[in-house]
Amino acid sequence: MMIEVHPKNPEPGKIQKIAEVLEKGGVIIYPTDSVYALGCDLLNKSAIERIVKIRGEKVKKFDLTFICSDISMASDYIKPIDTATFRVIKRNTPGAFTFVMEASNKVGKMIEKSKKEVGIRIPGNPVALSIIEELGRPILSISLKASEDEDDSYLIDPVDIEEKFKHLVDVIVDAGLGTYEPTTVVDVENDFSIIRQSEAQLDV
Repeated sequence: MMIEVHPKNPEPGKIQKIAEVLEKGGVIIYPTDSVYALGCDLLNKSAIERIVKIRGEKVKKFDLTFICSDISMASDYIKPIDTATFRVIKRNTPGAFTFVMEASNKVGKMIEKSKKEVGIRIPGNPVALSIIEELGRPILSISLKASEDEDDSYLIDPVDIEEKFKHLVDVIVDAGLGTYEPTTVVDVENDFSIIRQSEAQLDV
């Protein structure tokens, strides 16, 4: 099912419908402030398994990202951070950054026992934020690719996305053309070193 949503002023009724799909264990494709992404309710293990199967790859430490509305929402899923770390993250969010951080014990129970790090994102995209706020908890996400053979093979047109994924997901959120640029990935535990540099420049 395709749901068209205004990219800057998402309609509350449509956002509620999308959140209800997530609450029931559905998988969606939705826009972020980087590329379009697959997403599901963070607390639904079967939905997480569906996402991993769709992507068809071994999950790396930052591939599965927790999309949060703010740092407070992320706090349950990461180990406590000091004031200096908080300030750097606060200064650079919302934005197209994935912060790789030490995961709390709660994360291992949800995804895999050996997972010690997690990617945290706080996007500025109004559609993504509205969905998260309506759901009331983070969305677990992974970027949407057209092909695993190329690192930069991202799909940006909802029409192309529907053609390829309509039988694999429950909802495709159409908020117009996306971007080919992924997030800048930052290793917080290693003095904010850059794992992947994209357009977003970190202000340390």
